[in-house]
Amino acid sequence: MNLIFYSKPGCHLCEGLQEKLAQVTNIDFELEIRDITTRDDWFAAYQYEVPVLCQQLPQGEKPLPRLSPRASVKKLEQILQKHLIPVN
Repeated sequence: MNLIFYSKPGCHLCEGLQEKLAQVTNIDFELEIRDITTRDDWFAAYQYEVPVLCQQLPQGEKPLPRLSPRASVKKLEQILQKHLIPVN
């Protein structure tokens, strides 16, 4: 399973959520981190929204509900389990 994490340098919310995602152990996923400052289209889409987490699906990206960097790792795992679509 592939997840895409839109973030920007110096964003404390992004850093906090990225640290929590690194601690998730009961869900197997690859995390691609995208710096929105490197592409105009990403910046236009997410400049006021980061951090944004999306699931990569064959038909495109599916944004996941906004995840709080303050949530515990356990809560983060529960939210991911509820909203991720199984991919074969």
